[in-house]
Amino acid sequence: MSNPRHIIQSIERSSFFLNRTAYYIAGSAAVVYVLSYFFPFLFGVGHVILVMLGIAVLVDLVLLYGIRNAIQSTRILPDRFSNGDQNKVIIRLTNNYPFPAALSIIDELPLQFQERNWIRRITVETNNTTAIEYFLIPVQRGEYAFGDINIYAYSPLQLVKRRYIIRAEKIIRVYPSYVQVRRYQLLAVSNRLQEVGVKRIRRLGHSMEFEQIKEYVRGDDYRTINWKATARKTDLMVNNFTDQRSQQIYCIINKGRVMKMPFAGMTLLDHAINATLVLSHVAIVKHDKAGLITFAENLDSFLTADKKPTQMSLLQEALYKQQTLFLEPDFEKLYSVIRNRITHRSLMVLFTNFESLESLEREMPFLKRIARYHLLLVVFFENTELKSLVENKAITLEDIYIKTIAEKFSYEKRLMVKELHKNGIASILTTPENLTVNTINKYLELKTRMSI
Repeated sequence: MSNPRHIIQSIERSSFFLNRTAYYIAGSAAVVYVLSYFFPFLFGVGHVILVMLGIAVLVDLVLLYGIRNAIQSTRILPDRFSNGDQNKVIIRLTNNYPFPAALSIIDELPLQFQERNWIRRITVETNNTTAIEYFLIPVQRGEYAFGDINIYAYSPLQLVKRRYIIRAEKIIRVYPSYVQVRRYQLLAVSNRLQEVGVKRIRRLGHSMEFEQIKEYVRGDDYRTINWKATARKTDLMVNNFTDQRSQQIYCIINKGRVMKMPFAGMTLLDHAINATLVLSHVAIVKHDKAGLITFAENLDSFLTADKKPTQMSLLQEALYKQQTLFLEPDFEKLYSVIRNRITHRSLMVLFTNFESLESLEREMPFLKRIARYHLLLVVFFENTELKSLVENKAITLEDIYIKTIAEKFSYEKRLMVKELHKNGIASILTTPENLTVNTINKYLELKTRMSI
């Protein structure tokens, strides 16, 4: 235990607070003093209450401030956060007091979470270490600044609390959802992609890219039997073919104002970025080349399609800094860039959104030009709010009007799909939550049909 001078200095440097219990006791003493005006014998009782409270507070001060650094804490964070996913944060606490300490912990979270009532309460035994786990779900990419950890320690008397300020400032970058990438990678390795909705697609034919000759196994296509090898081996031998590889897959992201629409706390742009990251990873696993184009009124980013080991890191860094702009996208400039800089036929996955048939018709000439030289897949979003309005039962006249308008917009979305199909352009109309799975399914379908 330290001397009284050390205790006084510690109180001056640290934050000292009286707990509510002390105020309640002092308030009861004040009530007793008021009653002593009518009952004089209570005046001495009030003195006793105040003296006992003062002694108890002094004992609490000695218990709480008698040891230097009695409470120690650290915050354990990953190097980066994944956007739209749960990210674990751990606060480790050590109690060096000779008694079990009741602690109230307030962590200074980044401003982006707008969390002003975050508090955790825990009791840590003597000379023991424990940990608090909690999860954060960011919905914006960028830098998140964590502040200090504020810990309020209580003694067994619960009259005084001492605040410890643990310096733990740290900047964390929030990247596009790499958790989804790892999840799909693990499922692909264990051949369990069906668990997340990725379909098994029956192969309608096979590539003519020869790989090897192998022994016939029940179920092999008998049309691939190699009769010369069969005659030499005296066993049935078949030719084995591989999927076409090194095909170029470009994800094109529209950063215009239509992609600012929110869904589940994230903008459509963030959903498109997460889907782009996963689709690019799947394409590279399939030995294809993945590239990236982002645009609004001007071209913003252009990453040439490649399958080198560092391509995913380049894609992640390029997607990390993308922001939605409140301007109309220029599809004419997009076509010009694609025509001049991409010479080989590629799969172009365009993430955009159309809220009316007229907006699609304005951009249709440029989409048709792109589709003339490349396989274009337009991915746009179904308005889930309109869907809920259509499904709700109309009761009042106003409800009927609202439901009719919602059905009109929903019908227009289906007309857009037909209009794109009529012009030879593949399309996906999907909800943001199913965007990743539906896009991967369409990519695998196009690859299986050898449309690329």
